[in-house]
Amino acid sequence: MTSHQEGAAAFRGYVDLAAEGVGGKALAASDEFFAAKENLIKTGRGVFIADKFTERGKWMDGWETRRKRSAGHDWCIIRLGLPGILRGFDIDTNHFLGNHPPYASVEALRLDEGADEDAIIDGGDWTEVLPRSPLAPGSQNMFPSYSDQQWTHLKLHIYPAGGVARFRAYGDVVANIPLNSTEPVDLAAMANGGRAVACSDMFFSPMDNLILPGRAENMGQGWESRRRRGPGHDWVILRMGRPGLIEKIEVDTNHFKGNYPDRCSIDGCYAPGEAVDLLTWSQYEWTTLMEQQKLGPHERHYFEDEIVDGGPFSHVRLNIYPDGGVSRLRVYGRPEA
Repeated sequence: MTSHQEGAAAFRGYVDLAAEGVGGKALAASDEFFAAKENLIKTGRGVFIADKFTERGKWMDGWETRRKRSAGHDWCIIRLGLPGILRGFDIDTNHFLGNHPPYASVEALRLDEGADEDAIIDGGDWTEVLPRSPLAPGSQNMFPSYSDQQWTHLKLHIYPAGGVARFRAYGDVVANIPLNSTEPVDLAAMANGGRAVACSDMFFSPMDNLILPGRAENMGQGWESRRRRGPGHDWVILRMGRPGLIEKIEVDTNHFKGNYPDRCSIDGCYAPGEAVDLLTWSQYEWTTLMEQQKLGPHERHYFEDEIVDGGPFSHVRLNIYPDGGVSRLRVYGRPEA
């Protein structure tokens, strides 16, 4: 599973705003003697290789500082790939058993675009969003966040030192789609506030991947269902960052060569604020946005003339026949005023 889906059920459906895959970056750390700060925001929970060592000691898949021999504690500053409102944290100490930090806290800061990022390393107007809290070794340590502000940077504090495998900052991306854009924008993109809310199956890879930035680097960075052995077909529902009129669709089967869907179609509905349970009800009435279209392997497919009803829609449903993998879905349109 990717970083966007790991964690407690309470955070399922939220986006890991700090993930490397959405543009997150570890900017600075007080110390990274044993293991690099960049590991904090990588995918997975980290691996352990028993007989792997470096010139500084045991190789660890995480961020690990040296043993404290003076006053103070260690910290790491992370720029969020997608600024947003925080809902919870996962401070994962996987494989750190005799060397995990006993406590951690998190501070947040909002930096205006173009502001000097270097200035926050030794200063900055930080706000505590997670008070000093105990950590268990070798565990996903889950904490809620009650902040209702939008943040761009986080500072993870560990007391006094030690190792953390992964750090997840789950939350909501704040839609930043200009209403007066002269060009169509991807209304479903995660960076524009879009969210994958439900799907029929995601056995091999999660639905969230469909709306990640950029093209997939491999098959695991798309959405792939298991092989269907009965009737029916697979589907995924996306809630767009803003409702809008749809003008162009891109269905990308990049890296899916022997397991791409044979065909696809797309439906839409206008139901802002409706519960997911209603949208997944078998009798819910969807509008056909695009009839079934043939797909090919490892290819970007663009559809404009094939769109039969452009909405406005708040949600779209991608149907694939009968199953398989799609790396990205782009829904280009103009936001509703």
